[in-house]
Amino acid sequence: MFDAVSRVFHRDGQSFPALDRISLNVRDREFVAIVGPSGCGKTTCLRMAAGLESPTSGTVSVGGRPVTKPGPDRAVVFQQFALFPWKTVYENIDFGLRSKGIADAPRRERIRAQVQLMGLEGYESAYPHQLSGGMQQRVAIARSYVLDPDVLLMDEPFGALDPLTRAELHREFHRIQGRLRKTVIIVTHDMGEAFALANRVGVIDEGRLIASDRAGALAASTDPRVRQLLDAVPAIPRA
Repeated sequence: MFDAVSRVFHRDGQSFPALDRISLNVRDREFVAIVGPSGCGKTTCLRMAAGLESPTSGTVSVGGRPVTKPGPDRAVVFQQFALFPWKTVYENIDFGLRSKGIADAPRRERIRAQVQLMGLEGYESAYPHQLSGGMQQRVAIARSYVLDPDVLLMDEPFGALDPLTRAELHREFHRIQGRLRKTVIIVTHDMGEAFALANRVGVIDEGRLIASDRAGALAASTDPRVRQLLDAVPAIPRA
């Protein structure tokens, strides 16, 4: 998906490299976490996969097709939910389907299935301000899944939640992903979250991909930058 991708930003006559020749292949139905410290370039990776930014060099592709702009084959879940506050839960989930011109009956069935899958029954008529942060993020995930994208892109989706709610959503998302088996890329600075959710973890530091492997293999890494991240995790799960 990422082939020798670099991204350089320019401001006030100066150049600021964000990514340096990143190459990372994400297989079909694989769940990959991209981790690293704040400012390392991981969110820039996700934005390029979403088509919200373009690489300075190299290519980003999905299904063998270069990514040049946002498209229906990719859906993004952001940290801050990004729900329409004037729309109900049902209307928020329905928005993308209605924009695609899908007929009423199949839209209703797809929304009903997502509401049930995400545990949102009884909240269809509620507005975002009436929901907890965890429930709002369930709506945001449902709004993405209902579009049946090829790839789900998640930018620190649980970072704004308290630890208990985050742990609950980790369990729920793991259950949902077990059923739907989507290709997922999640960006997080939390190595523990990456191990809890992903099949494979890529580590970015200072714009470079310094490791990409299963959690168990990463646990044995001797790279000092990888070890620094690992040491912040209370327990490393087995591969």
